[in-house]
Amino acid sequence: MFTTLLKSPIPFSSSFNSTQNPSKTQKGNHSFNKNSKFSVSKTHRNGPIKMPTPPWMKGPLLLQPDEVLNASKPTTKRSSNNNSKAPEKALFGKESGVRGKKVMKKIIRDVEKLQGNGVLDDNQIGKFEEFEIGNWLEEIGSDGEVKKIDRKMPWVREEEKVVFRRMKKEKVLTQAEIILDNDLLERLRKKAMRMRKWVKVMKAGVTQAVVDEIRLVWRNNELVMLKFGVPLCRNMDRASEIVEMKTGGLVVWCKKDVLVVYRGQNHWLTSNGRRVFNNLVSDNNTTMSQEKSNASTWGRSLNGEDRDENNQPVVGSLYERETDRLLDGLGPRFIDWWMRKPLPVDADLLPEVVPGFRPPTRLSPPKTRPKLTDEELTNLRKLAHPLPFHFALGRNRNLQGLANAILKLWEKSLIAKIAIKWGAQNTDNEQMANELKDLTGGVLLLRNKFLIIFYRGKDFLPQGVANSVMEREMALRRCQLIEEDARVKVAETFQVANEPLAKTSTVGTLAEFQDIQTKYGVLEKENNELEIQIEAQKENLERELRNQERKLAILNGKIEKSATKLAKLNSSWQTAEPDLDLETITEEERECLRKIGLKLSSCLLLGRRGVFNGVIEGVHQHWKHREVVKVITMQRAFLRVIYTAKMLVAESGGILVSVEKLKEGHAIIIYRGKNYRRPSKLMTDHLLTKREALQRSIELQRIGSLKFFAYQRRQAILDLKLKLAKLEEQGVASPQG
Repeated sequence: MFTTLLKSPIPFSSSFNSTQNPSKTQKGNHSFNKNSKFSVSKTHRNGPIKMPTPPWMKGPLLLQPDEVLNASKPTTKRSSNNNSKAPEKALFGKESGVRGKKVMKKIIRDVEKLQGNGVLDDNQIGKFEEFEIGNWLEEIGSDGEVKKIDRKMPWVREEEKVVFRRMKKEKVLTQAEIILDNDLLERLRKKAMRMRKWVKVMKAGVTQAVVDEIRLVWRNNELVMLKFGVPLCRNMDRASEIVEMKTGGLVVWCKKDVLVVYRGQNHWLTSNGRRVFNNLVSDNNTTMSQEKSNASTWGRSLNGEDRDENNQPVVGSLYERETDRLLDGLGPRFIDWWMRKPLPVDADLLPEVVPGFRPPTRLSPPKTRPKLTDEELTNLRKLAHPLPFHFALGRNRNLQGLANAILKLWEKSLIAKIAIKWGAQNTDNEQMANELKDLTGGVLLLRNKFLIIFYRGKDFLPQGVANSVMEREMALRRCQLIEEDARVKVAETFQVANEPLAKTSTVGTLAEFQDIQTKYGVLEKENNELEIQIEAQKENLERELRNQERKLAILNGKIEKSATKLAKLNSSWQTAEPDLDLETITEEERECLRKIGLKLSSCLLLGRRGVFNGVIEGVHQHWKHREVVKVITMQRAFLRVIYTAKMLVAESGGILVSVEKLKEGHAIIIYRGKNYRRPSKLMTDHLLTKREALQRSIELQRIGSLKFFAYQRRQAILDLKLKLAKLEEQGVASPQG
């Protein structure tokens, strides 16, 4: 409270009296605290003034008169009216922040106040409607010329970017919405929502059996519900078009994979129980024309579409029209197509056998290989992905009609895309692809159970180009014949009279060339093909031989490495020398000890590590409580069991009683002897430890496996060398033959 009265820091007086009466000070302080206002004594105008002190100060507080504020004069508060500010400071004054929306808004308000305070000139006020601060900033150049600086201020917003939103798909009116009244349509839809029985449409689509079942339901009900499976459930618009086209009804309600079809107001039955439809067509071509004028196109034509040269409304998108133009003339369309338009050609309706059909003539361009590279194959597959399907196929054999249509298509397109029909019985895409490849000679890009894609190939010749090539070859042969006739005439003119005509030579003539082609052309071609096959087989065998030799070298290196490690482990232990002065036992004692040993429940198991220092320690631990120890080993070879038994006897100093065959393995029974003394050190130093014994066992197993595989590699190398020798003999014998 007191510090607010001070103008400068409080100096401590040098005349501070520590012996001042504290009671007076407290009294003075108390009186000061009572009065909220106090007056400073003015007796000493030029001397220091004594000020009241807080309770914690023990001395007086003396200040100069100029350091004391006059509390009698009320301090004037700062006016909250912002108009008192200088307008220049409002624009150029320092702000607390330099970023953010609030600061920008404050700057804009200050700029508006400048206009209100009349800082701008009269000629500038008229232009304030187009005011931009960046356009009014000026700088004076070195030559004194004033230059305008067109610079945007932070609060000036940039021009908004134009964002084209995705246009919503216009709703197309269905046939039911066009033909039926709204009240009737609403009633039918409410009734359709309560239906719980339906006709199942399988993979094959809306077949004749499904149509007959729909008509059967229409005898008693005006509505029928259809539930679609794959693939038509993925495109319900197409499903509704197929149903309306084949049954003549109207789809009034659709939800997920369910359609409800109305039989129509003019429904009647014939004598045979069949429905008569005004829009039912007799052949496939009329069906196609009806397909193009279905409800979806009606709805689009109402909104007004483009028209062709004959002032007829254009049906379908540009994509559909171009594909239809490409497929026109190849065959009838597949009406039950389950994907979006355009409709592919129905390959099952094409002829099975085409008279005079033959594979196309193929000729590669100069310096071009007909085989595709991996990169070209990948690019062609990517190119074929967005293309529409050209054909729909459901049979495996007799595809000459389809092959003929594919050859026609290849004159306009590089790729032929074939869809395999859903629901067709016993379809085999591999057999389809192989037969089409033999008939057309194209390149198979992709094949699975849904589609087959063929590329026409780099060496494909359209029919017109192939005919031109044939005509050129025929003209070349005619020129050769004309040249030959001219040569013969010249030879006859300069013929010597004494020399008979029969001895005329044919060297260098066309006849000689044709004779050589006739006699040796086919033979040379066959020999070349045989030599190519032999060379290819030899190359494969040599490659396999090098591979086997490389693997054998790797195995030999591993065997050497394992043998070195095994020799190092074997050198770190040695067997004990057998004791020559052995204690003997009688046959009766041996038989008795054998029976005792077989009856023992406790035994010592000998694993893959074999005999090591831990096994000998276990033998002595058994002998501590009983005279006989039973050691069970899992070794299969009996010679190895005998060797292990002798080694145990030599290391432990006991007496071998017997070796018995058990279910678990072989039991080695050892007697400790009558003069047995327990050694002071149970574990011997000349045997391997437990870890070293395991490593030795692993190396033995490894080296055995490696030797077995090396033996197999050697046998394979010998077989390959024999085959290679036979092929070389065939190669030597073929030119002689």
